[in-house]
Amino acid sequence: DVKPKPSRCLPGKAGLSAVGSVFGLISSWVGIGGGALSVPYMLYCNVPMVRAVGTSSGLAWPIAVAGAVGYLYSSWHVAGLPKGAFGFWYLPAVAVLSVATVLFAPLGVRAAHKLPPEKLKRVFGILLLLIAAKMIWNVFS
Repeated sequence: DVKPKPSRCLPGKAGLSAVGSVFGLISSWVGIGGGALSVPYMLYCNVPMVRAVGTSSGLAWPIAVAGAVGYLYSSWHVAGLPKGAFGFWYLPAVAVLSVATVLFAPLGVRAAHKLPPEKLKRVFGILLLLIAAKMIWNVFS
């Protein structure tokens, strides 16, 4: 288990803005949520696992809104979209994901608080490996 130097901490506002901008850009390019990058970074900066996951979850809403507005703006004049679409927003999927998020977010919070930090790190690492494997699969298939 690799441990960061105890003196390492999160940078100030300018540093966090820069890191957040880079993570947002990379996330949009590869189609992942920012948590896949921000949680490991916060762990690198000695933020406790539960706090890193909680912070990442709290940031998910404004990041999702910014991304959704960007997709809507870029799709405003695109023709031939399927029925139920509002730009690149597919409204039936929005409805299903909204309900699923409201129902399952509390379960994730409870699991994050019940699991020991080392197990939570391991589960998160496995999730990142699965995301990477899927991305590699998509590239070569």
